[in-house]
Amino acid sequence: MVDNGREVRRPHGELVADVLAILWEADEPLTPQQINVALGRDLARTTVTTILSRLHEKGTLVRSRVGRGFAYAAADDAAGLAAGRMRRELDREPQRDLVLKRFVSSLSGDDEEALRRLLLESEDSA
Repeated sequence: MVDNGREVRRPHGELVADVLAILWEADEPLTPQQINVALGRDLARTTVTTILSRLHEKGTLVRSRVGRGFAYAAADDAAGLAAGRMRRELDREPQRDLVLKRFVSSLSGDDEEALRRLLLESEDSA
């Protein structure tokens, strides 16, 4: 990004989101070079590789050996990643009932109804 002729760094989270979007759209695992090309930016190879390595360490990506390097794929879709974050936050809290109560009370009517429907569906399939 350029502002008044100066290079401006994009927020790190935005770059990570762009990398994940590329991997979610891909039909197969991609190498850091392929991801860099798909990003359409002139990033250093190490920048993309570092992002991919960190996402792999967090379990967000899986990787497979390709030649001397790796190809990466998303471990889950966007909804699965969000659900995992929610589950990890809940696991950190000793007062799980209180957290769930506050979460449910903050839902919109439509979201609360969707949650009720999903809970009933999960009971029926159990």
